[in-house]
Amino acid sequence: MRFNYVHKVPDGYEAMLGVEKFLHDSGLEPILMHLVKLRCSQLNHCAYCIDLHWKDLKALGETEERLYMLDAWRESKLYSERERAALLWAEAVTNVQEGVPDDVFAEVSKQFDEIGMANLTYLVAAINAWNRMAVSGRAAPGRYQSKLTPADTVPKP
Repeated sequence: MRFNYVHKVPDGYEAMLGVEKFLHDSGLEPILMHLVKLRCSQLNHCAYCIDLHWKDLKALGETEERLYMLDAWRESKLYSERERAALLWAEAVTNVQEGVPDDVFAEVSKQFDEIGMANLTYLVAAINAWNRMAVSGRAAPGRYQSKLTPADTVPKP
């Protein structure tokens, strides 16, 4: 690890955990949230977060086939329309230098109301921040052990 932002600036880390608590209570489905986090981490080449979200999804009961196909979700029939919309939004917001096209917004808004889209955008912004901290700090993948269980798939009201 290049540096440990958790120990050097714990208040910043606590603020990020506050965003995670908000997301946990947002009503977005846990599997959907972790799929989005994994996909963004793939786009950002964040090995630490890929390891973490892959393991969390497995602990939640996600199938290996869906995990393997995530890189090619557009060509796969394994994802629901809501998941596909979330992944489309995640990619557009992660690759924001290309803009977020109106047709993407229109497609995603068929599956998410304005609150859902706002929560989804907070989710993408949060994982992109985590990815940037892990990549710049050179967080080492491989040691994470998930504490999640399939019972954790129930979204908060």
